[in-house]
Amino acid sequence: MNRRYCLTLDLKDDPKLIAEYKQYHEQVWPEIVKSIKDSGIESMEIYLLGNRMFMIVEVNERFSFAAKAEADSRNPRVQEWERLMWTFQQSLPQAKPGEKWILMERIFHCEP
Repeated sequence: MNRRYCLTLDLKDDPKLIAEYKQYHEQVWPEIVKSIKDSGIESMEIYLLGNRMFMIVEVNERFSFAAKAEADSRNPRVQEWERLMWTFQQSLPQAKPGEKWILMERIFHCEP
């Protein structure tokens, strides 16, 4: 059974930087897509309102945040992408040092 996680992060509040960030996500580097799929992430979506982003990831039983972080730390291309993306992103006030995307707490669920 797949699990779903929702995370949030802000972009720097600069329309030019936000537009450039969106352009990068129109053609995400193939190595980044591969690292996402290899980690056990089945699907990923990012939504944007103003400078606030919301990411939904659906993962399979192989996925763990710790294993993904470890694999990413050993992947030079992922590290290059992360450094590039950080030029557009900014930490939320709740973030711990070095933390980017923050896991959100689900507070409501309704099924028909």
